[in-house]
Amino acid sequence: MYDSGDIPPVTGSGLETLDPYLCQILLETGASIGHVYLLSRNGSELRLAVTSGISRDIIAPWARVGLASPIPVSDAVRDGCLVWVGGLEEMAIRYPRAALVLPYPFAMVAAPIATGATTWGGLVLLWPGSHPPRLALREREAVQVWCRRLALLLKQASDRGQPVLAGPEPRMLPGPLTRTAGAAEAQAAADFAERLPEGCCGLDLTGRIAYVTASAADFFGADRSVLLGSRPCDALPWLDNLLFEDRYRAAVVSGQPTSFTALCPPDRQLALHLYPDSSGLSIRVTPAPPPHGGEPTETGRPAPVTAPAGTRATAPVTPGRTAGLYHLLHLAATLTEAVGVQDVVDQAADQLLDAFNAQGLVLFVASDDRLRIIGHRGYPEEIIARFDGAALSAQPTGSVPSPPTPSALALTAGVPSFFGSPDEMDRAYPGVPRLTNKQAWAFLPLIASGRPVGCWTLSYDQPHRFTPEERAILTSTAGLLAQALDRATLYDNEHHLVHRLQTALLPRALPDISGLDVASRYQPSTRGIDIGGDFYDLIRLGPTTVAATIGDVQGHNADAAALMGQVRTAVHAAAGAPPGDVLARVNRLLTDLDPGLFTSCLYAHLDLAHHHVQLATAGHPPPLLRHPGGRAEVVNLSPGLLLGIDPSCHYPTTGIDFPSGAVLALYTDGLVEAPGADIEETTAALAGRLARARHQTMDALADTLVRHTRRDAPQNDDIALLLISPHGR
Repeated sequence: MYDSGDIPPVTGSGLETLDPYLCQILLETGASIGHVYLLSRNGSELRLAVTSGISRDIIAPWARVGLASPIPVSDAVRDGCLVWVGGLEEMAIRYPRAALVLPYPFAMVAAPIATGATTWGGLVLLWPGSHPPRLALREREAVQVWCRRLALLLKQASDRGQPVLAGPEPRMLPGPLTRTAGAAEAQAAADFAERLPEGCCGLDLTGRIAYVTASAADFFGADRSVLLGSRPCDALPWLDNLLFEDRYRAAVVSGQPTSFTALCPPDRQLALHLYPDSSGLSIRVTPAPPPHGGEPTETGRPAPVTAPAGTRATAPVTPGRTAGLYHLLHLAATLTEAVGVQDVVDQAADQLLDAFNAQGLVLFVASDDRLRIIGHRGYPEEIIARFDGAALSAQPTGSVPSPPTPSALALTAGVPSFFGSPDEMDRAYPGVPRLTNKQAWAFLPLIASGRPVGCWTLSYDQPHRFTPEERAILTSTAGLLAQALDRATLYDNEHHLVHRLQTALLPRALPDISGLDVASRYQPSTRGIDIGGDFYDLIRLGPTTVAATIGDVQGHNADAAALMGQVRTAVHAAAGAPPGDVLARVNRLLTDLDPGLFTSCLYAHLDLAHHHVQLATAGHPPPLLRHPGGRAEVVNLSPGLLLGIDPSCHYPTTGIDFPSGAVLALYTDGLVEAPGADIEETTAALAGRLARARHQTMDALADTLVRHTRRDAPQNDDIALLLISPHGR
């Protein structure tokens, strides 16, 4: 049974239509936590739309995840398959980043929400750590059924022109109630709890105290009015520590009871026992037994903390120190996987806002004595344009130099600054509060290896008191961000250099040859910045003769690139001879050079007048031939050794017919190799895709073959593809 009375309405968003679906999924599967993610409009990220069974503070780091992020829901949506993780050990092996931040026993499943070729999002369910290591057939079927129903619901909404999209904040659903009680029974339960010698309190799904007995308040040394509606670590500063936060998260995520001992000042040791379910958390409070047994000793209790007369106690908006440390840990794990500058911006921006409950963020870097904005959240574009390009140093305006902006000052001086209210900001920088429409600001320099690389600005819609603990966490976070940004900048610069080198080594354009349709593609590996050794070329030999070649030099480095250039030059020099002779000459050259790297290569001599092709291979993947009627096959060639091994190696030549309308596909192994896959099967699958795309143009066909390979598996190697098709002359 679910009580939806406390769910805030989401008028017009359509998200409320997902509520009963998620509720029923949890009931049928017995899962304790559930999330529904929806794809963003551009399809680049998943956004948490609806969640149940967990507090927003815990799930915040995963409220937005990139489709390429190494987490189960991204894998499930990207690969279109169900992902099951049976326990903590498996999570640590397959998804170490998630396991680092949530090192608790639980089982989970992630599944895509899709109709046909359209993917709408993903479903995630978590079970307590006591769940068996395998997903039961009943649970699997329930997940699949409800994913189909969710997909149909989302498709129908989209077809009506009212697509369901995730909001800026996830919709929080209450967990299932084990039972409901009438007023009399509820009062009897409260009386029962009050009569117990130990203290009792209950936390709702947001982590706030919803019920507390007088005994518990007495143990805590706090007034009940202060406790109700507050998070324990906010109302009781002595609980704002890693131990409580860790045990609280462990109970909620694992769904299993846990306990710990805490010191209530000045000297009272309390034992706190946490009992979770999908609707919240019950805490039993007792005096902790003395370390060596015996009866607990009575000690003085601290004076109760009371709210001022006539006021209602509210929880401060500043996140607890411990919660901030968890966000910092998650951010550190995330940034280790950020590659380029845009990765750092995309992965860090939303997390930083969630971590510090802020509403605005701007990331600057220094360039040509000016500040350039590389990422922002929570500001309109006209405000960003106003600050983008601001001078780092003071600029003269009339006879008086204008002071640098607070961001520029933080970067040049290397010292953070904090302004907790508009008055504080206005005194130092008049007009900024009115211009930005914010109420509090933190300006933190990004310093890596002793030099400034940028500035991070965090802002709030309301006045905000920056405590010493929060300032320390902000400063530490700035250090992490600076190091990641510095590495990412270096990567982008090297990647740009490598890309320019690769472009220079490959043909700028294929020659325009009468009677021949051609298309080529080169796709670098999605991993690393090293330059590859894949190459291809099309060489005009005469009015009706053409040479085509493709190859792959071993390795991904400058040596491989240099050898690739030498091989291309050698093939050009020998082109026109029979294919076997061309490869033999190039092979002798490579063995004389002794580069320590081997090269695969395929050479084809095309006779367009006689519709014939002669081919020879040096350990290269076999070409594919699509006949004019649409049938595609693998062309089996007589094998030859890789180039650079044996100077006396012989390379046999194979001839095939090449009629008008046929397509010859030459490719490197990156197009057919995948971890754990049989290369003969993947090559046959490529031939099947070539056959099915018979009505596409050559350019469209090339895009189809490369795009399908990228979707099938992570691309760990470069891809080169050359398509050739003769037509009537």
